[in-house]
Amino acid sequence: MRLKTWIYVGLMMIMVQQLQASYLLLPMDERQANHLKAYGITYLVLQSGAEAYWLLNYRGGSFAISYSKIIEKECLLRNVSFEVIADGQFAQIQSEIADPEANMDVIKLEKAPKIAVYSPDFDSKGARIQPWDDAVTMVLTFAEIPYDVVYDREVMEDKLAQYDWLHLHHEDFSGQYGKFYASYGTQPWYKETQRRMETMAKELGFSKVSKLKLAVVNKVRDYVIGGGFMFAMCSATDTYDIALAAADTDIAADMYDGDGMEPNFNMKLRYDNTFAFRDFRLSTNPMEYRYSDIDDKRRSVPPASDYFTLFDFSAKWDPVPTMLTQNHTRTVKGFMGQTTAFKKDLVKPNVIVLGENKPASEVRYIHGTVGQGQWTFYGGHDPEDYQHYVNDPETDLSLHPNSPGYRLILNNVLFPAAKKKERKT
Repeated sequence: MRLKTWIYVGLMMIMVQQLQASYLLLPMDERQANHLKAYGITYLVLQSGAEAYWLLNYRGGSFAISYSKIIEKECLLRNVSFEVIADGQFAQIQSEIADPEANMDVIKLEKAPKIAVYSPDFDSKGARIQPWDDAVTMVLTFAEIPYDVVYDREVMEDKLAQYDWLHLHHEDFSGQYGKFYASYGTQPWYKETQRRMETMAKELGFSKVSKLKLAVVNKVRDYVIGGGFMFAMCSATDTYDIALAAADTDIAADMYDGDGMEPNFNMKLRYDNTFAFRDFRLSTNPMEYRYSDIDDKRRSVPPASDYFTLFDFSAKWDPVPTMLTQNHTRTVKGFMGQTTAFKKDLVKPNVIVLGENKPASEVRYIHGTVGQGQWTFYGGHDPEDYQHYVNDPETDLSLHPNSPGYRLILNNVLFPAAKKKERKT
């Protein structure tokens, strides 16, 4: 009889614990086994219609989600660290965060954003159109966050309105094919890329690729102005602004578009059209692997000391930049790209600098608003491959589950899910 009593008491204690276990806390500090997949878990919760909270500056930007046995099992399957906490514990955490002296805040995440990646994707044989990978698609796949691929045809057909978040693949929006002509102009992949782009431009009613890319850039601008969120890395950052600034002139040489550059094109740039940059000058040498002086190709930053620092923002007063800089470290390892970093004096004064290499006077991670929407530019190609070359193998993210550089990408992915918060006065 006594044994049955103890069994009954034990079962009751388990039931009480389960009733009290109302939340799963996904810590995002050094105790998290897999930071990248933790974002995927949070996205999965939002997809299911359940509530989630982003605890800004609390243990590295942790997530709190309603307790679910199914989600608990998913955490175990994906090796995501979690803590089961009761209502009272979560209330205590919220109280700690609400303290006016604490640089923390709680942001409710409302729905899973629908994601589009602007990319040439794959050909009919399953091979990449361009022989390099993309950090965003890799981390979305690793985190198990779904996305759709769109390209010029879908953009021109106004399909961007179906999405909350748009990533621009490492595109050259200036219509110069990455300025790879000198190094790769004889390569089959380069010739095939040019052929496909010229064919698409004609099919969509444009006389040359640079005009198609300008039309795409304008569609993306309208998407952002209307309330969309746009994220770009590497060459999709500066060439986006270059295309906007050069809308009234021709900056592509004959090997790129069949006719010559317009004389004195640098004098015809319109910086009032751009999102992020001002007063830049374009390269006048069509054979030079460089678009402009926005990115300093002659930077003298040794790889061993190539780091950039994330700024600390007020979580309660500036929740947007705070969300975008959530991390378990404020110092992030640098990495190269066709566009690696942005000269600080060429960044518009209204742009928010999120991360910079101050000794080198360069910024790596910036954010701004246009109309009702917002954009983020992130320099470099792959946060865990310092100098990625054409045809290099993809980075295996299972070897970098706690990558601070990749976390910044995923901050942007979840950012559109946040409930809009009025600025305190």
